[in-house]
Amino acid sequence: MSNRTMARQVLLFIWFLSLSSALGQVSYSIPEEMAKGSLVGNIAQDLGLDLKRLKSGKARIYTGDSAEYIELNKERGVLLIKERIDREALCGQTTPCALHFQIILENPMEFFSVTIEITDINDNTPSFKKSMISMIVFRISEAAVLGSKFMLEPAIDLDVGINGLQSYKLKSTDNFNLKFKNQPGDGKNVEMVLKKPLDREKQHDIKLVLTAIDGGDLQLSGSIEIHITVLDVNDNAPVFLQSVYKATVTENAPKYTVVSTVSATDPDEGINSKIVYSIANMHDDDQQLFGINQDTGQVTVVGIIDFENARNYEISVQASDHGGLTDSCKIIVDVIDINDNKPVINIMSKTNVIAENSASETVVTMINVQDHDSGENGEVHCSINENIPFTLRSTNANFFSLVTDGDLDRERESEYNISVTCADEGVPSLSSSVTLSLQISDVNDNAPVFDKSSYEASVQENNTPGLSIFTVRARDADFNQNARVSYILEDSSVNGVPVSSLVSVSADSGVIHAVRSFDYEQIKDFQFRVKAQDGGSPPLSSNVSVKIMIQDQNDNAPQVLYPVQSGASVVAEIVPRSADVGYLVTKVVAVDVDSGQNAWLSYKLQKATDRALFEVGLQNGEIRTVRQVTDKDAVKQRLTVVVEDNGQPSRSATVNVNVAVADSFPEVLSEFTDFPHDKDYNDNLTFYLVLALAVVSFLFIVSIIAILSVKCYRWRRERMFYKSGANLPVIPYYPPLYADVGGTGTLQHVYNYEVCRTTDSRKSDQKCSRPWSESIIRLFNHSQTNTL
Repeated sequence: MSNRTMARQVLLFIWFLSLSSALGQVSYSIPEEMAKGSLVGNIAQDLGLDLKRLKSGKARIYTGDSAEYIELNKERGVLLIKERIDREALCGQTTPCALHFQIILENPMEFFSVTIEITDINDNTPSFKKSMISMIVFRISEAAVLGSKFMLEPAIDLDVGINGLQSYKLKSTDNFNLKFKNQPGDGKNVEMVLKKPLDREKQHDIKLVLTAIDGGDLQLSGSIEIHITVLDVNDNAPVFLQSVYKATVTENAPKYTVVSTVSATDPDEGINSKIVYSIANMHDDDQQLFGINQDTGQVTVVGIIDFENARNYEISVQASDHGGLTDSCKIIVDVIDINDNKPVINIMSKTNVIAENSASETVVTMINVQDHDSGENGEVHCSINENIPFTLRSTNANFFSLVTDGDLDRERESEYNISVTCADEGVPSLSSSVTLSLQISDVNDNAPVFDKSSYEASVQENNTPGLSIFTVRARDADFNQNARVSYILEDSSVNGVPVSSLVSVSADSGVIHAVRSFDYEQIKDFQFRVKAQDGGSPPLSSNVSVKIMIQDQNDNAPQVLYPVQSGASVVAEIVPRSADVGYLVTKVVAVDVDSGQNAWLSYKLQKATDRALFEVGLQNGEIRTVRQVTDKDAVKQRLTVVVEDNGQPSRSATVNVNVAVADSFPEVLSEFTDFPHDKDYNDNLTFYLVLALAVVSFLFIVSIIAILSVKCYRWRRERMFYKSGANLPVIPYYPPLYADVGGTGTLQHVYNYEVCRTTDSRKSDQKCSRPWSESIIRLFNHSQTNTL
């Protein structure tokens, strides 16, 4: 390699590093064959990242389909050698040789491009390759003219640059010089030039040693033996019509497609003018791609031509006559690309679940697309299915980000299958697609909704506590815990009573239960509110009005308001003996606190002293005479009237009505003063009056004794105090009936009562006087004042 070529490569590498810096990339340069675990560089420092960011972002290396030679140590933030790197196996003769990969971070998603140049070390010895032969053999005519050239098998050194092949040495001969040809491609082509005529009679065989030397600090070399047989007579070498041929071939061209035809002439005659063509100076892999007809010089395709492997080839063709004279030419073949590679979609980083309240432009997936074709065949555009709240953003060449592009609603769509299709610009266009499944996670954005705007239900009174009345039901469009509805009875009161003492609601099922038995006569209906609350954080809720109506039952018997039933005296209705038929004796008045038909009352005459004399109105309870009263009718008449309601089952009450058939009041008294119950009543009243008088007398005597005891005790205490003459502290004293209770100053009170009762009315008058303790306390204080 010349110094000019070396300078161009150095400038190219410097330009590459500056371009990487401009694009925000990080570049390193390391020699090949470094040991595993060797330090490449401090990536965290060079990228300006914190070590915590590397750990929280789950930093990793993305290389696509390439092998991983570098590993990331997140604890130290450095890049280390993962596998031994052989530059020659990685890049061959390509310079500069570099590894390209990306550092991927998540939460949020980021990536950084990293380029590592692999520099060559002198680890390969120049060597000569010749299939099945260990030497180079020439047959050269003794008539070969001075300056005749003989192409030698070139040496191959896998190293590049200064470490690559630099020079040759030829020894043990005076007949030949070495001549180099600088040609692109592998190795350095070298020719052996005749500088001194050959004399077969003096030397039939000539043996030379060709040594190839590289330019490393510690130079390495390889040698091969050259065996020359000197022939007689043939003194003209073949000559190609062109020294350089140019041709093109289409990628994936069919086998035996003609690439080019070379031609050489030899002015000799006979067998010495017969030319044989052969291909030389090609890699073993390239020799599998092209073949040549040794008679016609036609070069054809014999393997598979792949533009992505090589864009051009250089074929060296040698023409040899039977006298051993040769000439060489070069065919430069350019490969024409065809669109034979589909875009390859690589998922760099992907999120499987995203919250429905995610902000717009949230990155969901990062994609890298590669198309190994060139030109328009390698230009790729990507798209996703329509009518979804996502879009693709191109972040860099062949790098795309799938981001949100609208509001997400899990209740409307809980999962998306996003089809990403990438197509190139070739004709016909080739495409690839991949389907991404994305789950939308729920957030609590929907409050529970009741089935109805309000509820009404009824329950019969006298129900069993705990009875299930009915059920309220609410639904929440959210998912899982956010959709779990709990029912809560809101605090309120009904007629001053907490509603929670009337009903309860099941938190899980929404069933309304009666807490106690209802009484229609006390409360006919009531309203309250039930709240439905979900299990989200924070929870959402809604409420609904519930009205409970109490249905009446026939649970109350009729109550008779008149005539009043009293055992204290006898009340009688007077009917004159001159009363006509239909005379209104009295009216039974009754009420039923129930309602509806349960309160409809009917009146019937159950018993009567003379059933033929009186009747009771069925609906109004009026007692009337049904015939003319006669002198034979008894004065004292007793009627029993039944009052019955219309409930099922019906309830009833009875009332006794005393009727006196007489024309004067003394006649009535003589008949109604001997009722047996009056004597019993007077006896009982006398007993209770005597008992009350005895109790009051006893309490009065006890009080007088207590006062006298206190005064005596006080007098003795004062006498003892004056006799002792000591300055004793005053100790408060409480009489036994006035002991301080619990240190609160509250005293027991004794009250006087005056009770007065009548003898026949069963009514009593009660008079309460002031507490007796007040008089005692005044007396006690007065005695203290006198003593002092």
